[in-house]
Amino acid sequence: MSSKAHEYDVTIAWTGNRGTGTSTYNAYGRDHDVRTVGAPTILGSSDPAFRGDSARWNPEQLQVAALSQCHMLWYLNLAAEAGVVVTAYEDNAHGVMVQDFSGGGQFESVTLRPRVAITAESDPDVARQVHARVPEVCFIARSVNFPVNHEPVIVVDSCETPDQ
Repeated sequence: MSSKAHEYDVTIAWTGNRGTGTSTYNAYGRDHDVRTVGAPTILGSSDPAFRGDSARWNPEQLQVAALSQCHMLWYLNLAAEAGVVVTAYEDNAHGVMVQDFSGGGQFESVTLRPRVAITAESDPDVARQVHARVPEVCFIARSVNFPVNHEPVIVVDSCETPDQ
């Protein structure tokens, strides 16, 4: 199979000029817009630890979100192929970034904690095994240089109704 390139165009526009630009470290806001054609604008900033706005997404959160989204989308695909019927999926992902003495830093790890509900007819062992296959194909996980851990929980939907 030959390779196929996919291209992604994003515009980042700084909106944090408070009138004096970057005249000092404290003079400017970290606010910015993340835009692409056909999608809503994401309001971005830096982490509050770096003078950012906690009401806006920061790049570190977006990194963790991208890993979680990619895992979920591939999981749903592979689960369908494996005959596992997923009825709900929620991930409480957690990332750890370490800052060094120079002020720079990098992600140390991300842990995905998906809670997946499957039908009673689906095999929980197969559902768990599908999670292990995702890192082989997830575009984002294959592109990062730190561990992406998985702690999935598989829940079988109950078709029983409570006694009245």
